[in-house]
Amino acid sequence: MTAFPQLFSPIQIGSLTVKNRILSSGHDTVMAEDGRIGDRLVAYHEARAMGGAGLIVAQVAGVHQSAKYSASILMADTDDCIAGYRALADTLHPHGTALFGQLFHDGREMMESQDGSLSVALAPSAVPTERFHVMPRAMPVSLIEEIVASFGSAARRLQTAGLDGVEIVASHGYLPAQFLNPRVNLRKDQYGGSAENRLRFLNEVIASVREQVGREFVVGVRVSASEETEDGLSADEMLDALRALDREGTIDYISVVAGTSATLIGSDHIAPQMSFAPAYLAPMSARVKAAINVPVMVAGRINQPQEGEQVLANEQADMVVMTRALICDPLMPAKAEQGLADEIRACIGCNQACIGHFHAGYPISCIQHPETGRERTYGIRRPAAAAKDVMVVGGGVAGLKAAVVAAERGHRVTVYEAGRRPGGQVLLAEQLPGRAEFGGAVTNLLSEVDRYGVKVVTGQRVDDAFVRDQKPDAVVVATGATPRVPPLELMDDPTVLTAWDIINDAKLPSGRVVVADWRCDWIGLGIAQRLAQQGHKVTLAVDGYMPGQRIQQYVRDEMTKQVLLVGVEIITLVRLYGADADSVYLQHVLTGEPVVVDDVAALVLSQGHDSVTELIDSLADYAGDVHAIGDCLAPRTVEEAILEGLRVGSDL
Repeated sequence: MTAFPQLFSPIQIGSLTVKNRILSSGHDTVMAEDGRIGDRLVAYHEARAMGGAGLIVAQVAGVHQSAKYSASILMADTDDCIAGYRALADTLHPHGTALFGQLFHDGREMMESQDGSLSVALAPSAVPTERFHVMPRAMPVSLIEEIVASFGSAARRLQTAGLDGVEIVASHGYLPAQFLNPRVNLRKDQYGGSAENRLRFLNEVIASVREQVGREFVVGVRVSASEETEDGLSADEMLDALRALDREGTIDYISVVAGTSATLIGSDHIAPQMSFAPAYLAPMSARVKAAINVPVMVAGRINQPQEGEQVLANEQADMVVMTRALICDPLMPAKAEQGLADEIRACIGCNQACIGHFHAGYPISCIQHPETGRERTYGIRRPAAAAKDVMVVGGGVAGLKAAVVAAERGHRVTVYEAGRRPGGQVLLAEQLPGRAEFGGAVTNLLSEVDRYGVKVVTGQRVDDAFVRDQKPDAVVVATGATPRVPPLELMDDPTVLTAWDIINDAKLPSGRVVVADWRCDWIGLGIAQRLAQQGHKVTLAVDGYMPGQRIQQYVRDEMTKQVLLVGVEIITLVRLYGADADSVYLQHVLTGEPVVVDDVAALVLSQGHDSVTELIDSLADYAGDVHAIGDCLAPRTVEEAILEGLRVGSDL
């Protein structure tokens, strides 16, 4: 008997029975090959099907050449797409997983160019988009009719390929939502003016799809229940539209999200980061469910089976979207159903390697589970040819991942950590405002350490003599890094501390604090917010165009908002030069002009890190295998540390 009876009950969607209520929703993987599905994308989805997902919705597919909103988009505008979709369906169906495809047109939400030149963006009316600063072309009726027909043709191709259904993307401010929005749709013809006319485009799209695929093929619509932004579709406007759609009787389900691509604050809901509460959209989906008669799916940080079970038990939705949970742990459904919920690797909502990779144009992955997106290389643990004694020096996430993978493959592994607790810099990161969930990266790894029998020794500093005395077959050096203190001109004994000092509750004099942020990541922002919340006047001086320049947009948006709300002053494009007893001296990186902040009580450095290399340097002539990973190799982020742990653990 499963502990999650709602989650693992079947559900009827149109003519299709889905084995459970766990859904991997459509999300761009940046794994399409020239707009088509290839082996890498098939392997990615197969891992989630093998793990027990009931339904997988493949990523958006452009229905028309004008829908190419990014260079990585999957396309379904010609019959060339059928073979790839058929390969995906043939791979997933033996696992009992249903497969839908998303039908998509972005309209004015043109994210990037195909070749460096700007494409023509389309919209109901020539109303600009704030986030991408695009001025679209108002669509003539002939082009509207062409695109409506293209939705139906694309649906037919996916049906021919053997998929179980299609999902029309009318969410996040994309083209159907643009027609629905009276602030974007200013038309005076049959596609604008009244609510009925604004709904005409979506109704015609659905009719076009139905004409091509018939009544037995599942057809659903994804919507933002509220676009959560100024001039966006409101919850009431969307509910009215959904009631009208439901009365038509032509759709089989509604999938509920929130937000819009059109603004920064609205786009933050596309992949809500860790400061959003779990299942935060369930009240919205409950309103939708009460208003319509077809099944309702809901997204919004549903990361654990108990969260999904509660949403279903509360009758707030009929199916739960657990996409990032499945990116982080593809085996999550199987573990939950088998009573192994404690073994689930929980998503922490960091956004770094999933949506962060997508925005940077790279195939998506997960900082905790770098096997994601690399299934063909690391998807299967291969037993070691011979068991070795492996010493891992450093209990941060790099060392822990290497230890877990090596032990899983059959090696005898001991981790030595100089501190009282393993975890490394993650133990610092989790103490910053809004970042507590980041500590889950260590919690999840320590659970795996226990499961695979890794021995952990804390309070043990390892040097060259210790290694040579123990004589391990392999040494993995993961000794990390320390805060970088650059050369500075200091006079009159100013108070100068590091970000690590602040997290460890170092005492500061009262008065203004300058946080000098060279890295432009989440550390400077987090330290500035923490100090401001403690009552300090704070100036955040960043060596870049904006604070958080190096982190994923949705995370940056939220952290920047929070520092502004607590009154932090931000100075951009400045490098740190020096300080005296009451001033900090900066230099503008473009003009070279001095920038002086006066009446300063303390300077806090967020200037990156220096690798700790003494041990790796001393082992240059060691007879066994020696590997350096993580920050001791070069200071970077948790993502690179865990990935290198995976690689070394797989190669030993």
